[in-house]
Amino acid sequence: MVDLTAEMADLWAALGPPAPGRGRVLQFVSARTGEGGSTVAREFARLAAVRGRRPAWLIDADVYDQSQLNTVGLEPHRFGPVQGLASASPDGSAFFTIQPPLKDRHGRPLADSRLLQARAVLGGRLWVTRLRGEALHAAQRVQFLASGRYWEAMRKHADYVIVDSPAADRSDASIALAPHVDASILVVAADETGVGDPAALRDALEAAGGKVAGMVFNRVAEADLRSRA
Repeated sequence: MVDLTAEMADLWAALGPPAPGRGRVLQFVSARTGEGGSTVAREFARLAAVRGRRPAWLIDADVYDQSQLNTVGLEPHRFGPVQGLASASPDGSAFFTIQPPLKDRHGRPLADSRLLQARAVLGGRLWVTRLRGEALHAAQRVQFLASGRYWEAMRKHADYVIVDSPAADRSDASIALAPHVDASILVVAADETGVGDPAALRDALEAAGGKVAGMVFNRVAEADLRSRA
């Protein structure tokens, strides 16, 4: 079991509250696989759900390796039972598109958002998404959209929307999403000896139009968030 409550409380305090009436979308991403980006994203989402006024959302953006919902289901002592089943799109939009497009058995087009579902934990305080990749056929691929419509819709329904993006060494998802989130948080393993990879990721996120709010060192006694203007 990983419990980063104290570290996430420091991060929460450093970030400050979201603007009234407008939820904050935060992306968590690592430069390299295995540095704990998904763990930190999940732990911050749990804290946001407990402390926030409205339910928090944890968006699993690792479209080809969905793991967040399964992981929270393995920790009922911390997240409670997995409950409910709902669409993860409040207005029918999505942050991705399927190509070739989805169609029903009669050949009629289907909305991409039909593949994105969510289940509740923490008694409805936290919603965790799952992309139904098993519904895709072998030739179909997931592409991230340039539009920010989905994220604007989500901001109306939550104080915090936490995006768990796959590590940058195996996906460009974080770069595609950077302009649409309020800030990205870089997660670096505690035993990281060099700064080249995280610095390169920071530069790439900012070049794409995103804002990097800071860096969290994972697996240490105290998270180190360096706020950036």
